[in-house]
Amino acid sequence: MTPAVPASLTARRPQVPADRLLAELVPPRHFADESFDTYRPDPAHASQARALARLREVGDTLARPAARSGWFGRRRAAQAPAVYLDGGFGVGKTHLLASLAHAVGTEQAAFGTFVEYTNLVGALGFGPTVEALGAKRLVCIDEFELDDPGDTVLMSRLLRELADRGVALAATSNTLPESLGEGRFAAEDFLREIQALADRFEVIRIDGEDHRHRAATTHAATVPDARLRAVVAGRDDATLDDLGALLEHLSQVHPSRYGALLDGVGLVALTDVTPVDRQDVALRLVVLVDRLYDRDVPVLVAREGVTDAGLDLFTPEMLRGGYRKKYYRALSRLGALAAEGAALAVEQPAA
Repeated sequence: MTPAVPASLTARRPQVPADRLLAELVPPRHFADESFDTYRPDPAHASQARALARLREVGDTLARPAARSGWFGRRRAAQAPAVYLDGGFGVGKTHLLASLAHAVGTEQAAFGTFVEYTNLVGALGFGPTVEALGAKRLVCIDEFELDDPGDTVLMSRLLRELADRGVALAATSNTLPESLGEGRFAAEDFLREIQALADRFEVIRIDGEDHRHRAATTHAATVPDARLRAVVAGRDDATLDDLGALLEHLSQVHPSRYGALLDGVGLVALTDVTPVDRQDVALRLVVLVDRLYDRDVPVLVAREGVTDAGLDLFTPEMLRGGYRKKYYRALSRLGALAAEGAALAVEQPAA
């Protein structure tokens, strides 16, 4: 009997209608059950409790019935809150942002990463994006990125249009791992880049240690190639791809469709994992890793081809360059997903 050919992400070419792109602007599965009640402020860092209290207030304000049109409706634009959560990795900013969206209600709140919004504009056009998001009471932007001038200007314009329509705004961003001990976060950069909107934003500082105790590292758990293939063969929801072939395929799929690329996928297995030496390819990989992380999809990484030094996906030059924050985030997230995949490989009986 001929063994079944494993499913592959490269065989998928998802078509995603606009209404699905908009419907997916909700807190990801990783934070689907989080709320203000599940956030546990660290007593050693009083700013966490203050941030929680302030966001509860914002959520309560936005959850009230909307003001009527007319004079009072026009005043809503000036009164709509705009908050920016400023802090390092692992202090709970995304948890709080997702909790705010849940408090307002997923029908009235849009939640997405910076990249998801820029991809949305690319897929729908600027005007339709403004119209769609302008109907919301709250737009949450997680991981606002300052490393691409064009995208930053685009998002600044989008936020200005939404704020002028009375939409409340909430955003987060991260510093680089090596900057955490300097007491300097990203608020000044953020406020400078959004220019005309800066005076509308209330900066909420959140101090603390990374609760996940992650390290910025290129290491990730790996498994022998034969074991990886055995695990894939034992699961109907697993895919198996050569990393190089997958990255080539991603160049033909709009990043707004990467989420749909993972529909029904419960495990992603990667073989022939070698360093990426082109910036455009690396950035597509970052988006894919983000969508895998959002959906809690474990990743199996074949040990063959991976050096003893770890999973060197990005060159040292990339990790020192302008996009280094994205690359460190991707490595951290992929490391967590690879650990889950390796644990599954141990638990699953051999076929």
